[in-house]
Amino acid sequence: MTPSALAALVNHQVRLAARPVGLPTPADWQFSTEPVAEPAEGGVLVQVLALSLDPAMRGWMNEGKSYIAPVGIGEVMRAGGVGRVIASRHPGFAVGDMVSGGPGVQEYWHAAADQLARIDLRLGSLTQWLNVLGMPGMTGYFGLMDVGQPQPGETLVVSGAAGAVGQTVGQLARIKGCRVVGIAGGPAKCEWVVRELGFDACIDYKAGSVKDGLKQHCPQGVDIYFDNVGGDILDDVLARIRRRARIVICGAISQYNNTTPVQGPKNYLSLLVNRARMEGIVVFDYAARYPHAVAELAGYLKDGRMKSREDVVPGGVAAFPAALPRLFTGENFGKLVLQVADV
Repeated sequence: MTPSALAALVNHQVRLAARPVGLPTPADWQFSTEPVAEPAEGGVLVQVLALSLDPAMRGWMNEGKSYIAPVGIGEVMRAGGVGRVIASRHPGFAVGDMVSGGPGVQEYWHAAADQLARIDLRLGSLTQWLNVLGMPGMTGYFGLMDVGQPQPGETLVVSGAAGAVGQTVGQLARIKGCRVVGIAGGPAKCEWVVRELGFDACIDYKAGSVKDGLKQHCPQGVDIYFDNVGGDILDDVLARIRRRARIVICGAISQYNNTTPVQGPKNYLSLLVNRARMEGIVVFDYAARYPHAVAELAGYLKDGRMKSREDVVPGGVAAFPAALPRLFTGENFGKLVLQVADV
C-alpha cells in the first residue's frame, strides 16, 4: 500500500475508560480515532480482520496482581486477533501475509515482527485460527494433555462444554480414549455437543441439578475435571472425583463479574481424601510449543475427528461493547468472534 493510500486510512479504536464494577457497560469504554502511519523500520502494519472475545478479557480490566498486567485506563483494550499485512518494513513478512497476534480492539495495528505469527489458511479457516487453532485451542490442548494427563478409559467432565475451550477439550479427550461428559446451558448446546461433537453425555445446568446429572452420567466418579466456570459447579464435581483425580482450573466465568469476593471451593477437602490434584493453566506458559499443538489439532480438523463452531458478530469495533457481555450471559453459541473487516 502506498504512503498516500495509508494516509487516507483512519484507525477506529476502543479504549478502557473505567474499571467495570460487575458486568461491563457502555460507560466503561471510550471510542477514539487516529491516522494510520507507515510502519517503522523493522515493523509491520496489519489490517485487523477479526478479534477473539474471551472470558479472560474481564480479568484484564481489573486492577491488581495477576498473570498479566491489567489494561491501563485509556489504553486500547487488549484482544487477540487475526489480520492481513498491508505494509511491511521487515524481511520476514510480506504484504498479503495472514498473521495472528494481539492487536487489541482496533482496525489497524503497528506490530513488531516478534509480536506476530504467520497463519496458514490451508490448515483452518480464519475463525478457526481464533478457536481450535488459536488461544482457546492451545488452552484446551495443554490444559488437558499436560495438566489433565488423560488415559484411555478415564471419565472426563468439562464445564462450558459448548464454548471455545470446552469444545476442544471434550473432542480431544474422546480422541485420546476418554469417556466425556459435558456441562452446558440449554438443550440446544447440550444436544450439539453430544450429536455433533461426540460427547457421551451433557448435563444442562439450567434445567436441573448438576449434582444429580453427575450421579447419572458418572456413576464410577470423575477422573479429570476441566473447569471453565468455578462456583457451585466446581463443588458439585469435587464431590464426585475419584482417587488421583486431576482438576484443571482454566477459568471461573461464573465469578468474573461478582461485586463480592470470588467464591472459592467449599468442598476442597475432597482433594485430600482422594489424593487428587488441582492445578491452574495459563496458556502463555506453553507458547514455545504452540506449533506442535496446532499441527496435531489441524490434523484432526482435516480428517473430521474434530469440529469447531464460531459465533461471529458483525459490526466492527463499534459492536465490541455490546458483544463482549454475551460471554457472561451465555448468549454466545461456540467461540465468540468479532468481525472487524471483510477477508
